[in-house]
Amino acid sequence: MFASLRPVWIITRREVRDQFRDWRILFPILVLTLFFPLLMNITAGQLVNFVQRYGGQDIVYQRLIPFLLMVVGFFPITVSLVISLESFAGETERHSIEPLLGSPLTDWQLYMGKLVACITPALLASYMGVLVYLIGLQIQRLKWNAPAVLIVQILILTAVQSLVMVSGAVIVSTQTTSVRAANLLSSFIIIPMALLMQVEAVIMFWGQYDVLWMAILGQIVIAILLIRAGTAHFSREGLLGRSVDVLNLRWAWRTFKMAFTGQARSVGAWYRQEVRGALRQLLIPIPIMILFLAVAVGVGVRLAANIDLEASGGMLPYLESLSTSSGDSIPPLGVITVLGVFVLWLFNLRSIFAAVILGVFSFGILGVLALMVTFIALGFIAALVPQVGMPWWLYLVARILPHGLVEIPAIILAGAAILRMGVVMITPEQDRTVGEAWLRALGDWAKVTVGVVLPLFLIAAFIETFVTPQITRWLLGP
Repeated sequence: MFASLRPVWIITRREVRDQFRDWRILFPILVLTLFFPLLMNITAGQLVNFVQRYGGQDIVYQRLIPFLLMVVGFFPITVSLVISLESFAGETERHSIEPLLGSPLTDWQLYMGKLVACITPALLASYMGVLVYLIGLQIQRLKWNAPAVLIVQILILTAVQSLVMVSGAVIVSTQTTSVRAANLLSSFIIIPMALLMQVEAVIMFWGQYDVLWMAILGQIVIAILLIRAGTAHFSREGLLGRSVDVLNLRWAWRTFKMAFTGQARSVGAWYRQEVRGALRQLLIPIPIMILFLAVAVGVGVRLAANIDLEASGGMLPYLESLSTSSGDSIPPLGVITVLGVFVLWLFNLRSIFAAVILGVFSFGILGVLALMVTFIALGFIAALVPQVGMPWWLYLVARILPHGLVEIPAIILAGAAILRMGVVMITPEQDRTVGEAWLRALGDWAKVTVGVVLPLFLIAAFIETFVTPQITRWLLGP
């Protein structure tokens, strides 16, 4: 194993040495390492002086200063994004990578060497910036004692964020032929990371530092998947063979259509051949999705244990309304109620498509988490209704089970298809590009969604509109 890793370190040393020879890389690193932490120190000092007049000093020490520490650690690693985007695309554009591609290195050794080299300078600069910031706090005599656990969390979070950004950027660099195209595609990395920073900022301002461990764990999983996807789809032959990036919409549509329709010539044949085959491929993801949803219900039950209904505002009246059927009228069949069925159906579809969009950028992880939110709420309410005199099983049978018998299997199938789409993206396929693999995975997902999930959701919407109110009034009384 150590012998196979030696070429990785050789490439890493070569790349890092070249980076430190380039003043265009050194200058931003030095600025972000030395001057930016000092600017944050000045900002923290000014804000502390300002809020001291209003008695908010403790809040600033406990919330703002740790947040600025996280920002100081994050900004230097943005340099790694630029280095990563240039790693393969820039050298391919300058034709300086050809001797390296001709060396007796395996694809994964070449890929990992570049990856580690892109992370190292910016991560060292980030840690130096954190150190400068902490020293500056002591020089300014800002009385904030940094908790050791929080410092460790920020250091790990900085490293993990750097790994996520670099691994995503290297994938972009290997799949483009110019730095300009790589820079444009980097928005798909910058925007999610910016949103993630906002979530982490909310966590830190609320002082829920334990939740940061979950954010760290989630990003570690995504980084591993990104590295796996990069090594699975990296090919030096493909890197040398592409001369220009062309947006071929006709080819993309043909690829997706072939994955969606297959060899079927009729709707019946499509269901028998394609949809059945797509469902057969979900035999492993389906149990995994069931486990995730069960965990979501458990999380909801756990959250309900910490709720005080008397101090929860409108929670108590809502739970009391669930224990009676006085507001559940049975609608007559008509144009208005049929439109209501379609509105409910479209609402469920919106949730599914939002989960797919989130899953595309996270190998299915965020998509599954989005579907789990509904089951967290289900477990949360089921754990609270006994406090208003309604057994939890009666709530599930009266309010959830009638349409849930159809809707829950649809959610499981949708989540399993999203999981498989993520797995396909990290599966080695040397004869396919990332774009082709993604289009084929999207076609498999569409077969399950259009053929099974959408009809099930439509049936569930009809049951929820016409059948569930009848069963609720029968079980709970008028």
